[in-house]
Formats: sequence, structure tokens, C-alpha cells
Amino acid sequence: MTQNAPKPWMSLIPEAEFATYRAGGFMSALPTVSRMALIVIDVTKGFCGSPGLTLEQAIAEYPTACGPAAWEAMPRITALIDLFRARQLPIIYTLSDTPGVVHAGRATKSKRATAMPASANEFPPEINPRPDEWVLGKCKASAFFGTPLTIHLTRAGIDTLVFCGVSTSGCVRASVVDGFSHGYSTIVIDDCCFDRSAFAHAANLFDMSAKYAHVLSLADLPALLPATRAAAE
Repeated sequence: MTQNAPKPWMSLIPEAEFATYRAGGFMSALPTVSRMALIVIDVTKGFCGSPGLTLEQAIAEYPTACGPAAWEAMPRITALIDLFRARQLPIIYTLSDTPGVVHAGRATKSKRATAMPASANEFPPEINPRPDEWVLGKCKASAFFGTPLTIHLTRAGIDTLVFCGVSTSGCVRASVVDGFSHGYSTIVIDDCCFDRSAFAHAANLFDMSAKYAHVLSLADLPALLPATRAAAE
């Protein structure tokens, strides 16, 4: 499998940029992995908006919403979750631990009003967690900041983290960088992430691919996963 086979988001990045980074030793090959966990970052109604809305309409409903980009990615996110469920691999969902508030504290550049509908912190039914799947509350962008995530992963013997969700340039990136900094192999599924900005989505995938993660697409992932129980039997 070629990690850097052309992907749709790559069309927004000048080819010379890829050449420069590769010449500098960035964008390394995917290492051997053993025990994976999937982390679904913040795919809640507040970051999606209702189906069928324009981006402007979705933002009017929830200031943090990404609108059509969310619903374009949703079937692939559902398929990704199903891949991990079929193999009985851990799945962790994150959401805000301060329901109704866009950001906790004052350390943010956001100028949005903080009031949010209570429904913003609910998961769309397409990806609703099962009772045995962990829902992790977080107060900042990274899934690691101020949470017991590292303890949970260590106890489960996880060495590789697969990320999907929203926003590519915000909470996904922050969580990926922290996962990398904690020593995990990190994989980002590009077509299972979304952002309100196509440019920010592409630029951050490019930078994560260069420095902090292996950026793959959903179609690339099954080759890295163990067989399902039914197939193994």
C-alpha cells in the first residue's frame, strides 16, 4: 500500500510542497502496528448540524457546525466504526464535558456566544455508541488534555491510534499531535474527517501526514486490520 497515493484533498497542495517535504525525510512509511483503537473525535450534532442544511443554515442551528461536509463523511465514519466493531477492537468517542458551552474557560480565540442547545452534545443516530463503547468527555481540543485517555490505552495494550472526526484543523489535529507526543503510532483516515473549511482540511492533513501521522483513506485500512472473528473461524 502506498501511503501517499493521490487523494482528493491533495489537489489543494502544490506538488512542489510534497517534493520538498519528502526530500527532507518527512512523510515516512507506515510502521508495523499491532493493537489498534479507533478514536472518534467530537462527531456530535453540534459539530454536524442537521442533515440537508447548507453550511450557513447549519451554523445558524449550531455555531460550531460543519454542515454538508459532516454528512458527506458520515457514511464512511459509520463504515469505519463497523470495521472496528466487527474485529472487536476498542472504540472511543469524545465529546465536550461542558454541555451547552462551546469552550470551557477563557483561553480561546473564539468570539462565539457560549450558549449552545443541549442537543449539541448528542451523537447522530448513525454513529450512536454502544453501551460497551467508551464516551470520553474533554474540556479542550485534545482528547488527551486533562483526561484519563493514556491510562485507558495503556491498560488495553494499545500501540496505534486511528483517528476520525471533526474538525480536521482543530480537535482532530490537537488529538493526533498529542497522541504522537505520547509515543503512539497515529493514523488519520482522511475521508472520515471533516472541517468547515476545505482549505483547512487539506492543509492540516498535509501537515499531519508530513510530521505526526500516517494519513490513509477508509479503503486503505482493512489491509492493516486483523480478520473478523467469522473470517478467522
